[in-house]
Formats: sequence, C-alpha cells, structure tokens
Amino acid sequence: MLEIRHITKAFGSTLVLDGLSLDIRPGEIFTLLGASGCGKTTLLRILAGLERPDQGQVSFKGQAWADGAQGAFVPPQKRGLGLVFQSYAVWPHLNVFDNVAYPLRNQKLDRASIRQKVMATLESVGLAGYHGRAAHQLSGGQQQRVAMARALVGGPDLLLLDEPFSNLDVSLRAQLRHELKALQQRLGLTVVLVTHDQDDAFALSDRIAVLRAGRVEQIGTPEDIHDRPATPFVQQFVGRGSALRAQLAGDRRHALIGSARIPLATPLAAPAGTPLALWARPDAVTLRGTRGEGGPGLYGQVAHSIFAGDRYETFVRLPGAQLLMVYQPRHQPLAPDSWVEVVFSSSPHASPLANQV
Repeated sequence: MLEIRHITKAFGSTLVLDGLSLDIRPGEIFTLLGASGCGKTTLLRILAGLERPDQGQVSFKGQAWADGAQGAFVPPQKRGLGLVFQSYAVWPHLNVFDNVAYPLRNQKLDRASIRQKVMATLESVGLAGYHGRAAHQLSGGQQQRVAMARALVGGPDLLLLDEPFSNLDVSLRAQLRHELKALQQRLGLTVVLVTHDQDDAFALSDRIAVLRAGRVEQIGTPEDIHDRPATPFVQQFVGRGSALRAQLAGDRRHALIGSARIPLATPLAAPAGTPLALWARPDAVTLRGTRGEGGPGLYGQVAHSIFAGDRYETFVRLPGAQLLMVYQPRHQPLAPDSWVEVVFSSSPHASPLANQV
C-alpha cells in the first residue's frame, strides 16, 4: 500500500535518512521507533509531504507521491491523509466544532455535510456534546481527541501520528492507546506512528521498525523486536535488561561467566575466549534460593530489591562485580546478601564486545 524506497535526506552536511526502504501494509499500525535524531520524524514529514526527499521514492496505492530522481511531488493537501502533531495544533481561537470542521471547509463542502461529518467524528473519538466547547477549556486528553477528530473527519486512507501521547500523563496515555487501537480497528485505518516510547510501540503496533542513524535496524512484530532482537543495538535499545560480560566457550554455543556455562540463543562464529556482551531480560531469569555458592551453575548474592507494584526488581551480584536485574514475584521476596542460583528460562543473546555500540 505504502512503498518507501531508498529515501535519502540531508540538512546541510547532516545526513538524516540514509537510503531507507519500507513497505507498510493496508490496515496495520506501523511504528517508527527510535531515539531522538534517528530520522523518524523526518521520514514522517516526507510521507506527509512537508519535506521532499533528496533521493528515493514514496508511492501510495501505486501513485507516486515523491520521486527524487524524476522530480515528482504531490502536495500534502492532495495526499488524502490525516496528520496529528505532537503539539496537537488545536487552534485556541476556534471552538471544537470549528477546529474539526476546518479541513472540510477547505474542501468547500456544504454546511449540512460538514455538520454531519463533524458530529459523527466527534462521537467516534468520545467528544459527543463538546462541539461548542472553547479550545482553552479542554484538557490535554480532550485536545488530543480534537486533533484526532480533525485528522479523521475527511475519511483519510492513511493516518500519520507524531508522538501523539508524549504530553499526557501515564494513566491517560494507557486509556488513549486503547481508544486509538479500537478506533483503528473499527475504521480499518492504516496508521504510521512515530514514537520513542516503547510502551506506545508495543501496545499499539502490528509491526515496528527500529531506526538508528537514518537506517532500519530491524522490522518485526512487537514480539519479534523484544524477544528476538536482530542486532546488538536493538538488544540494548528495546526492553529492559542487563548487559553481562562473558566469554565464548569452545563449542561456540555457550557463554562463560566465571565457571558457569550459559547456553546461547544462537551459536557465534567467533574464536573461543572472545569477550561477549550477554543480554539478559529480567523476565527471562529465575532465582532459586540456596545456602551458598556450589555446583556448576551461576550463583550470586542479592544486592537489593526495589518495590515495583506487582513485583520486585531484584539486583543480584554476580562474579566479576556484575549486577543482574531480575523480576521477582511479590510473594517471593529475597533478603539482601542471600545466595541465589540464576537460571535462564530462555537462552540469552550475545555478541562480541567489539561489535557493541
């Protein structure tokens, strides 16, 4: 549906997008996830027609929206898309109805059609009865809904969202994520979401592209990105975990921390003894109480635990003065300095330390 091919964009001497290519499918929520400066917002602005690519092509349903080589360019107002900015851009001098009606009036629709579309859209985003409310009387969540209604009122084929929840508190973010997902499914929308927030990405996305320095590091489902990171960067950027120092065993299938042998998710083509970064997710590790260090496993002592509501985040001192964070059930608190055996419920990923960034 939306094809992005070899997009390159620079601002002065700064290369922001470096030959980036993506395919976005009809009816999915596709998220561009990355840290500040990775190029995700620039790419969204190119999709919206607010920036032109230096090189590469963007096409939608077979129509060329932008082509750096051929000079083709379709302006934003002719792309049939909706756009919600991070700041919402709700006009303070207009009431809710007029904010949402603005794009329809630009299309020269008649008054009856405008009213019908605006009122139906306000109801769909949970703002029925708010049409006469002044913009300055709205909460942050209500302003976000107004911005969403304005983006949807024209019946777009594609909805672009630039950090839409970043200005909201935690509980409201969770509520609006649920509302957006339900709305997207009800309307069959294709959505491109830009965010640096992993909770937004995991909660909403059908697929995620992790961006770094203007390139795609990995594309996959939230489960793929979290559980099967394709590169060391994705391992460290996505989710929580501990990067442990280890060495590659002679069989290339195990990592060594002290004398403990830990099976790896995938064998490594590196010489035995190569220093490794071993990435351990806190929910993929179990702690077993023990009277002291002993046996062939990996043992450590509890340093401290942090209460985190539905669990404890327990930090364990391992050989070499390393700290491992593990999620521990509330009904199984562990006392500081108690000995534990560390058991990996799934084999961790590792990579040579020379490849870490």
